Amino acid sequence: MNQSSVRTPMHLWIVGLVSLLWNAMGAFDYSASQLRLEFYMSQFTQTQLDYFDAFPAWAVAAWAIGVWCSLLGSAGLLLRKRWAVWLFGLSIVGLALTTLYSLVLTNGQELMGNGAVVFTAVIWVITLLLLLYSHKMAGRGVLQ
Repeated sequence: MNQSSVRTPMHLWIVGLVSLLWNAMGAFDYSASQLRLEFYMSQFTQTQLDYFDAFPAWAVAAWAIGVWCSLLGSAGLLLRKRWAVWLFGLSIVGLALTTLYSLVLTNGQELMGNGAVVFTAVIWVITLLLLLYSHKMAGRGVLQ
């Protein structure tokens, strides 16, 4: 079945747009943190800033992979591209490594508070749902 013969369900546009906005917030967070934008970084304590500065290169790379693959995956949904599935899968890998670093290998939970654990869980749920959704849309022939 080619792409032009499969009708695009309305929910794809809704999920694609909402996920693009959601993942754009993650991309902004990553960018503002890496660029050390003063207006953004001023919300953190010096101890938290020191924690961010101590991230090893592999943790920063994992964070980048998680964020940018999710953002591109959302764009892929809107473009009806099958590669969105792979990008959401890669974002899970980045998220897994980032979570491992932040919540297991360091005292990130202690420094950032329980809200960080809850927010990480929300990110996990949304990212897994996007992976499953894109996989289902690819299986139906909506994504080519």
